[in-house]
This record gives sequence, C-alpha cells and structure tokens, in this order.
Amino acid sequence: MVTFGETLDKNKFQLLLIMLLIGVTYAGIVPGMVMDWYQDDNYSHGFIVPLISGWFLYNRREELKKALVEPWGPGLLVTICGLIQLTVAWLGTEYFTMRSSLIVLLAGLTLYLFGKGVFKIALLPLAYLLFMVPIPYIIYDAAAFPLKLFITKVSVWFLKFVGVVVWREGNILMFPNVTFEVADACSGTRSLMSLLALGVAYAVVSQTSNLKRWIIVLATVPIAIFTNALRVIATGILAQWWGADAAKGFFHEFAGMLVFALAMVLLVLLGMVLGRVVKDKRTG
Repeated sequence: MVTFGETLDKNKFQLLLIMLLIGVTYAGIVPGMVMDWYQDDNYSHGFIVPLISGWFLYNRREELKKALVEPWGPGLLVTICGLIQLTVAWLGTEYFTMRSSLIVLLAGLTLYLFGKGVFKIALLPLAYLLFMVPIPYIIYDAAAFPLKLFITKVSVWFLKFVGVVVWREGNILMFPNVTFEVADACSGTRSLMSLLALGVAYAVVSQTSNLKRWIIVLATVPIAIFTNALRVIATGILAQWWGADAAKGFFHEFAGMLVFALAMVLLVLLGMVLGRVVKDKRTG
C-alpha cells in the first residue's frame, strides 16, 4: 500500500498530463462560465468558489498525504458517465450539464485513480465546486417569481401597517406619487445563491456538528427573504416620503450591498449562538 503523498511524487508527470487533457477538453467551456460570473450579478460569487474549494483541500493536505491509495475500478464508470454527460450536453448546448460534468469527471478520476478513502477526504472540496456552476434560468425563474410575490405581499402588509398608502398588483407596488416593480434583485434569489455558497463555507468552518451545519445552511433561505423584504420596505418608505428619485440610483445599489452584509451578519450571529449553546451545555 502506498500513500497519496507517495503516489503524487511517483506519478506527478502522468497526473500533470491528465490535468492538461482536462484543461484542453474544457478550454471552450470554463471561460464562458467565468464570463457569466463577470456579467451576471446572480453568479458573481463564482469567482471565490474555486478559492474556497482549494482552501478546503489545503486544510486537508496532511490527511490527504497519509491516506492510502486503493484504486477503485467502478470509478472508471463514473468518469465515463462524466464524459457522456459532457458530450450529450455539448450536442444539446445545455450549459449547466456541460459545466457540471467537470465535477463528475474529477470525482470519477479521484475514485478510479486513488480510491474511496482519498475521495472521502476530497468530497467536500469537489462538491463545493457545484456552487460555481450557474443554474439554468428556467429553474432560476421558477424560484424567483414566487419569491418576488411573497416578498411583495409581506412588504405591502408591513407598509400598510405603519401607515404607508400603497396598492399591489402582482409584484408591482403603487404609491400615490410613484410606481415601481419588485424585480429579481429584490426577490431574494440573487442574494440567496451567494449567501448559500458562503453559508456552507461558514458552517463547515465554524461548526463541528453536522446538525448545526445544516441549521446554518437552511437558515440562509429565511434570512435572504427577511433581508430583501426589509429592502423593499425601506424603498417603499423612501418613495412615499421623498419621491421616486430617493429610491433609485445610489440608494438602490447601496441597499443591495447593505442587505447582503446584513444577511451575513445574521448568519454569523446564528453561528455564534449555536456555538454558545454547546458551550453552555458543557459548562452546565
């Protein structure tokens, strides 16, 4: 039996060749995904996902070096499935399936070349890479529209409760002096996708219990909805008292950053509370 570290030393040129072949295969695919990160605010978090994945892997470097290499034959089937997925998606020009095939291919090669022990250690970094792949817009729109309606309803209810005159038509808010739409940016979907990616990383780093990690990850949904509802409410109040210009331009962009920052603060506070609960139980 040899370790993963020894295998890397003995077969570095062969492994480098494999990585080069993967790079050539996806040379026309990955750059398009990076452009989506750059051009679409919904996926701008994609730039940091590979970095966080690499950091996860780096933190496991000592464990990886000592892991025994036991090549697992069925991993070849996973690798072939990844190549088939890539081919079919390329023929059908389906970008999500095409791009995510890279992760399937990496998982299959890890299993086939190094075995289940190494794969178990590398599973989190590999799985985390899924956050860098933009989801199909048919799925995005299916999630964004009901979220927009829900946030609009909640915001209108609160605005009326505090005395603001407002009418609602779908996701359109109508005030006596201005009408504006609750767009995708305010639906919570955009911040939810970034918050979910960062929430998973924060949960892994801050918590040792899988239950508490899941609590933090699942909490990203209500936190994203709550903070974006606050954004709509604040915009509505500004539009009511200071006119349409006060709710546009700089405020609209600043509110987006402020909402995401608030969401991250709430997520961190949740993690601190969960950590404090465990400490209190131990000391008690």
